[in-house]
Amino acid sequence: TTLFRSNCDYAEGAHEEILKLMLETNMEQTPGYGADPYSEQARDIIRELCRNQEAEVQFLVGGTQTNLTVISSALRPHQCVIAPETGHINVHETGAIEACGHKVWSIPTEDGKLTAKQIWDAWESHAVNESYEHMVQPKMVYISNPTEIGTIYSRQELEEISRTCRECGLYLFMDGARLAYALTAKENDLDLEKIAQCCDVFYIGGTKVGALFGEAVVITNDTLKEDFRYIMKQKGAMLAKGRLLGIQFIGLLKNDLYFQMGDHANKMAMKLKAAFQEAGCTFLIDSPTNQQFPILADWILKELGENYSYSYQERIDEEHSAVRFCTSWATKEEDVDSLIRDFQRILGKNRCV
Repeated sequence: TTLFRSNCDYAEGAHEEILKLMLETNMEQTPGYGADPYSEQARDIIRELCRNQEAEVQFLVGGTQTNLTVISSALRPHQCVIAPETGHINVHETGAIEACGHKVWSIPTEDGKLTAKQIWDAWESHAVNESYEHMVQPKMVYISNPTEIGTIYSRQELEEISRTCRECGLYLFMDGARLAYALTAKENDLDLEKIAQCCDVFYIGGTKVGALFGEAVVITNDTLKEDFRYIMKQKGAMLAKGRLLGIQFIGLLKNDLYFQMGDHANKMAMKLKAAFQEAGCTFLIDSPTNQQFPILADWILKELGENYSYSYQERIDEEHSAVRFCTSWATKEEDVDSLIRDFQRILGKNRCV
């Protein structure tokens, strides 16, 4: 029996405050499709947090649906999206973007993050090629914060990327499925206001941070606002009982619950990280957020796997693998302590090598 499911950050249902709000409003009658007063209230809260009263805010159900809807709405048939090789749209969405006719131009990175120079070089390689009309045209840059491997963008990095995108005429889209974990990381110097200034479109993820489901798309570029709801409907992304999304984001954002849950998950991850470090373990990547990627001997993983779940990341050598342990908004400290004790017991007097 699994004692602690740490392979993802959406194993639990929803925070009780959200469930309470949904129950209190359950029998009310409201307009559908996000035109209800709760969705409007949630939009107002998000605009205030972003310090942008002109932003369009729309609520969708899940991350893949959101990425597909945003990207397909922004690109014309001959255009593509630039993304890190490890980006969610490139490795974890079953070719959803390609299935709607757009190439994902993936770029290798060491830490899951694109740099302004990589974006410029990719754009220039198309712009100066005499056969440019025979190639897909880059028009959007996709990044996620935190990345698929837990790293985060700094204020300076995002500003440089945004400036480059504008110079090149590229839309900048930030996947914020785990945004709370990035914004509450110890090293973070970004906030929603700065993200709204730098990005043409981004989203605040709820599914992985305490909501039953839901992502809040924030569009700051007027061009991308046009007809967005038409495309939501066409892609099956317009929830009839839209108020269920608005209510959840009121619960998440009205009293800073979103950031409190992100901070909790990060603290649990740092406790686990410290235990691995104390045992001499190395890591695939140095992550400051709720996803940790220790490199462990296969025999240790086999024993740990009897009571704790984790997700496989990659093979390191014949005897070692990198895996992901993922804490969440609901992770109990006693479960982390139990995992650490069992890890230390399995390790015995040895050290990770």
